[in-house]
Amino acid sequence: MTQAEFTALLARLGAAANAGDGKAFAACFTEDGLYHDYIYGPHQGRAAIMAMLENLFHRDATDYDWRFLDPVCHGEIGYARSLSRFVSTIPEFAGREVVIDGISRFVLKDGLIAEYHESVNGGVAMAQLGVEPARMAKVMRRWAERFLARDDIAAYRAAFRK
Repeated sequence: MTQAEFTALLARLGAAANAGDGKAFAACFTEDGLYHDYIYGPHQGRAAIMAMLENLFHRDATDYDWRFLDPVCHGEIGYARSLSRFVSTIPEFAGREVVIDGISRFVLKDGLIAEYHESVNGGVAMAQLGVEPARMAKVMRRWAERFLARDDIAAYRAAFRK
């Protein structure tokens, strides 16, 4: 994929996310595409990715804005910095604005996203929402467990145990 094609793909992805258009969002992925979300976990296949955007992202937030900045593409791998903003609709946090940044990693295939991974400091989002510290700790433990259970992380850790 060229740099220009990658930049255009990210523009379509962000516009679809902002509009809550699950079909257009999922169309940016391969049929069996995999979206790893740091809050909602992994979603595989266009139907699951579409449902994640429409039934989770836009259920829990309004005034959503997600932008990709400084995209870099090298063949089948792409990276971009992201900024996102939303207003929570979760009853206990309703009306609270959250702004976060992150780094997105894309595995690309045939002009589409085969895998999406993100690195975001979720603690920054939870602090803006006003999540209680004990609940934050519970959520972060769950994130750590999910992270450490990934095949690539297990293989990395195993290399040090030889």
